[in-house]
Amino acid sequence: MLMERFGVSQRRACRVIGQNRTTQRTPEPVVTDEEEQLRACLRDFARAHPRWGWRRATDHARNEGFLVNRKRVQRLWRDEGLRVPRRRRKRPPRGTSNGVGAFCPIQPNVLWALDFQFDQTNDGRPLKLLNVIDEYTRECPAIKIERSLNADDVVDCLDRIAMVRGYPAYLRMDNGPE
Repeated sequence: MLMERFGVSQRRACRVIGQNRTTQRTPEPVVTDEEEQLRACLRDFARAHPRWGWRRATDHARNEGFLVNRKRVQRLWRDEGLRVPRRRRKRPPRGTSNGVGAFCPIQPNVLWALDFQFDQTNDGRPLKLLNVIDEYTRECPAIKIERSLNADDVVDCLDRIAMVRGYPAYLRMDNGPE
């Protein structure tokens, strides 16, 4: 259209629209009746067996009497936009089989949540923060900040809180790297 309307060369027209010149020189492939039948066979196969891919479709096409190789079936499968849907991971149900007390605190000191946060100072040295939160009152009885915290430090922090408030019935922690 650019060549006809503006009288520019093929090279200039292709450069303007950002298209490769070889796309203008090769004629469009003619779709034969046999290929159209094969495409219809592949579409029917994909509808009948949505979890099967192009490899099984190749066997099916050969059984139907088509003389095809796997590369041709794979190309047609891709051209038709046929895909096997991705399998979704089954996630285990969370919070349905556990007791109500573990997830719905009804009074203070029943459930404490522990979580670590990481930060760094201006000079790039790491900081680790341990937050302990009472989930009923939403108050934070302790925040412990150190360069490195190990399991003994966490137990000491919980013991110090328990000397004042008493031990909780449950502790909630995430499955983080710490």
